[in-house]
Amino acid sequence: MIVKICGITNRDDALAAIEAGANALGFNFYPHSPRFLPVERAWELLADLPAGPLKVGVFVNEPADRVEAIASRLGLDVVQLYGDEIQWPAGMRVWRALRVAPDWDPARLEDSRAEAFLLDAAPAGIWGGSGMTFDWSLARHPKAKVIIAGGLDESNVREAVRRARPWGVDACSRLERAPGRKDHARMQRFIREALAALSGEATC
Repeated sequence: MIVKICGITNRDDALAAIEAGANALGFNFYPHSPRFLPVERAWELLADLPAGPLKVGVFVNEPADRVEAIASRLGLDVVQLYGDEIQWPAGMRVWRALRVAPDWDPARLEDSRAEAFLLDAAPAGIWGGSGMTFDWSLARHPKAKVIIAGGLDESNVREAVRRARPWGVDACSRLERAPGRKDHARMQRFIREALAALSGEATC
């Protein structure tokens, strides 16, 4: 099971997330995001973090060769790909990020090229970090590994897990005091609730 904190931009937030029990951290390489992390800064940050949690690079409509180059340089464990027509990098663990609209087709979760699918809300022109939720029951799938994102915090993650029965959860904007700066107390509460919810689902 995955508990991912996305939009990490600094060492203090990363270490607080790890200490609280997060097992995946997201680093955003989309230049138009308020949580954008330049590659040089990411290299310094990731080099200073302990081993263990998955390092996930978030990309939007990037060519495969650029994703591969950044992932190789930074030692990323997973690449999370948003976009309308994405290119699939070779030899990498890929989490395909999909926006869930009212016309959602669960057949989109049957692409064998992806290790997992991150499902997010679908506001126009925004690729993640919107703070908006979607109908979590649409994320339920008998076979696919699904990570739910979008508007999750300590107040609703248990209900989201109950309805979606996902492989993991991902939170970002609702755990912040400013874009790219986490509220450590809220983050800790979210991780505690998420771990409890996912552990409960695992025993059902």
